[in-house]
Amino acid sequence: MAMSDSGFDPYSGELDPEIASLLGPDAPIGPSRAVPDFEALMGDRNNRKEQREEKNAPGEKVDISIKTFNPVTNFKEDPPLRHFDAEYYKTAMKNEGDNAKKVHNLLASFLNATDPETKSSARLKLVPTYWEMLNSMVLGLSPSMPLPKRLCIRFGALLPTMITPEQREIIGSIIMDNRLAEPIHYMDDWLKKVGSGEAAPLATDEEFRPNQKSDGNNALIQKLEHVRGKKAAHESLISSRIAEMKNLERSLSTVSDQLQHHDRHPTIREMDGPYNPQQRQAITNSQENLKRLLQLDREIQSFYEELEKHNEDVKQLEIKCREAGANSTVDSKAVVKELQSMRQMCKMSAGRQGNHFPVLYKNYMPHRIEEIGTRENTLTTMSQVERLDPGLFLRAYKGSFNRIVPHVILLPSYGDFGLCWEPFEKFNRSTSRGRIAVPMFSKNVRLATIYALADFRWQVAKEKASYRWMEEGLTGWYYTWFSEKKLKGDVRLYFIQDYITWITKESEGTQKLDKEIRGIFWRNMPFPQDVKDTLKNRGFVYNELYKKDLNRAMSDGY
Repeated sequence: MAMSDSGFDPYSGELDPEIASLLGPDAPIGPSRAVPDFEALMGDRNNRKEQREEKNAPGEKVDISIKTFNPVTNFKEDPPLRHFDAEYYKTAMKNEGDNAKKVHNLLASFLNATDPETKSSARLKLVPTYWEMLNSMVLGLSPSMPLPKRLCIRFGALLPTMITPEQREIIGSIIMDNRLAEPIHYMDDWLKKVGSGEAAPLATDEEFRPNQKSDGNNALIQKLEHVRGKKAAHESLISSRIAEMKNLERSLSTVSDQLQHHDRHPTIREMDGPYNPQQRQAITNSQENLKRLLQLDREIQSFYEELEKHNEDVKQLEIKCREAGANSTVDSKAVVKELQSMRQMCKMSAGRQGNHFPVLYKNYMPHRIEEIGTRENTLTTMSQVERLDPGLFLRAYKGSFNRIVPHVILLPSYGDFGLCWEPFEKFNRSTSRGRIAVPMFSKNVRLATIYALADFRWQVAKEKASYRWMEEGLTGWYYTWFSEKKLKGDVRLYFIQDYITWITKESEGTQKLDKEIRGIFWRNMPFPQDVKDTLKNRGFVYNELYKKDLNRAMSDGY
């Protein structure tokens, strides 16, 4: 029987038996279970933009009052969900046009190839063609998107028989929705957030803003984002100052109760005696607390005045944006452009010589859910790292430190390197989240996550020091050491590797770092006190660093 290039008989519509074998034993082959011809399978995409468009959200709000991650209690679905059926592949490819036809043919060539050269050629051609197909697929992102398409975007799960039954069960065990309420997103989730305006797109050299009608509109949007950031920061400052004020008030109330109790005079027993030493000390402390209360009152009043000004500025700018049409619906270019940035992320996570294959394949996929970069596994690692580096997500603003966790995008990539795309948004440095990415199917997902956090740590410190990053702060100390050692290469990459060692080895008392680097990290990225208390007994070098801490504290120079 003559077959077309698509793998279907042009007259009967039957599927090529060789291609059918790729789909598994339940694939329809005979006329009784005929598959539509490929043109019918690809379908019409004219309604895509209409399905996807949503109204812009008023801007992301970061809750700065949250001080830590909640512990993860469920790491997987039990029992696993059944995502894969005989219609999965057909549903995933339906309505995706000529690119889906090309992917279909290249996938067949790759899986059926017997010689390495043919297999390698098909593989190389499949990579860009698959991403082109995703360009059309992401236009259909909506709550009604078929699950196979969503899994294709999220995990690269295109053809079920390319992974084992056990691996299909692992995919079914991954929790689909974000039950953690943390900014950790699978690729389809992130694209939906950007498409609906809930999150700003990833920064690129050629900056794109939704529906830019003019440079004036772009300036309005940027100014609005900037003012919103200041407004959120002042709300956080007020909340923290009020919390401190209430603590001091409770302390004064306790002292007041304590002062009303008088011991009997030691010799004249029928009369009350003077204050005892503890009460006198409480009065002394209360005087300092009263001074602090007055200071807090002045600060809160000042912050409220600034907040009212920012509220008015936000209202006026939102009105101007609406009048100028600068906050209308996001067109399809935003999502497609975002996908291109995420493709670049996938390339960076794999490296030049890494595995850039875009489809989930049994030879490359881990065989345990614990080895996959799921939302739950990633959050667990982030929590462990923050426990050892409490300042990781803290950002200073007007004398206060706000905890701002970056957006984490989970990539359907086989890369081994996480990365920081941007430490915070370009137009809102005060309260915006940064963007980091973690490959889901790396050889060691925990190290890939720490790699991304190390990159984030470096970039935040570098931005903080600005053009003096080689002289000031964490990056300045590290760069000075790097230069004195006459090392070659990217100083950032050296820092990342040392940070990973700091978190994974030095925190446990295993001395792997250069002595000077250990000192720089101990001073600029200190472990929590309980870890320091343990390490001081784990060797002379840690004991010396601990003593230096005590000396600095005594001299008030720390």
